Amino acid sequence: MNNDYVNESAILTVENLSKSFGGVKAVNSLSFSVAQNNIHAIIGPNGAGKSTLFNLITGVISPDEGKIQLVNQDITSLRPDKIAAQGVSRTFQNIRLFPDMTVFETVLIGTYLLTGGKLLPAIFRTKNFRNNEYSAKKLIEEILHFVGLWDMRHEYAARLSYGNQRRVEIARALATNPRLLLLDEPTAGMNQKETKELMELFSQVNDQGITILIIAHDMHLVNALSNQITVINFGEKLVEGPPEVIQSHPAVLEAYMGRAEMNA
Repeated sequence: MNNDYVNESAILTVENLSKSFGGVKAVNSLSFSVAQNNIHAIIGPNGAGKSTLFNLITGVISPDEGKIQLVNQDITSLRPDKIAAQGVSRTFQNIRLFPDMTVFETVLIGTYLLTGGKLLPAIFRTKNFRNNEYSAKKLIEEILHFVGLWDMRHEYAARLSYGNQRRVEIARALATNPRLLLLDEPTAGMNQKETKELMELFSQVNDQGITILIIAHDMHLVNALSNQITVINFGEKLVEGPPEVIQSHPAVLEAYMGRAEMNA
């Protein structure tokens, strides 16, 4: 590994990762690491390969080349459920909620790793299943209080305001007990008040010892929250560093961001 992206305290290490679709390289020899307990941002223009990168990390698609390591374990070839079991969870750019499920039921889905997700114990209500189910429901109660949705627990999740639907998604991700949380454009489409409230929630999540890897176009959010920023373009790493370096980096300004947007 090259010393420019290896971090001994890294929770996630991406090494020479590549993925092509029909001859187009969506991710091209990308390498970076995410330090434990940091908030690390991935930024870049539309089509830069950001969501493809998240799909690779979470096992939705497999890389053509390269390696993904979570702490000391190679997760490159694992299925999404196995990667989730290792403590990696995510939200999506487009909210994915079931229209006929309450907030509590929706978030409870995230505890399948705790309850085991096995059919026979659920059918026969074994003692172990009941104990796990009780623990899962107590966990959901704590999470809904934490994200500010406890009073809405009986409402249909898909009928909440846009901002609260985002909170439901984040709560469901937290229910998997992650150590690494991937957030894909979590404040897209939000007003200033909703964005500020979610930024405060992200800081609180990070304070709980959960490392966050976030894709965002909102440079105010990125500069305010992140410890480290990786800039990608055409699937390749353009530059990397702390916000104060990135927002004034000539290559970034010239390539695609624009001075006004970077300093917004």
